[in-house]
Amino acid sequence: MKLAWHEWRAGFRPGDFLVIGGGLAACVFFALTFWQGGVARWAEVRAGGKVVARLSLDRPASVDVDGPLGQTRVQVEPGRARVFSDPGPRQYCVLQGWLTRAGAVAICAPNEVSLRLLGDSSAYDTLNY
Repeated sequence: MKLAWHEWRAGFRPGDFLVIGGGLAACVFFALTFWQGGVARWAEVRAGGKVVARLSLDRPASVDVDGPLGQTRVQVEPGRARVFSDPGPRQYCVLQGWLTRAGAVAICAPNEVSLRLLGDSSAYDTLNY
């Protein structure tokens, strides 16, 4: 049996809408406040599952990493890092742009290279695939 909107809504009282609205507002507030990583301090570059570079985010730097498809270039500027170029076909890791928060990751899967920002705390405790 399908209820029309006005029949369904008739079961609610004005206070019910306030509770629902307050709950949604609280969810948005807590998500924006607590669901984020801390300040990033280092950029960790991996190739083939092994750490090949750990760069400080205090000063500009760049590193070229060899992978099965060719060279991936990672660029670091104060407070941020990005994959500047990659030989992969879809360029997803390059399109990630600048990473600024601890726990942020850019993965160049076809070339087996990844960039991860590290800090005092990250956005999650564990990551499972």
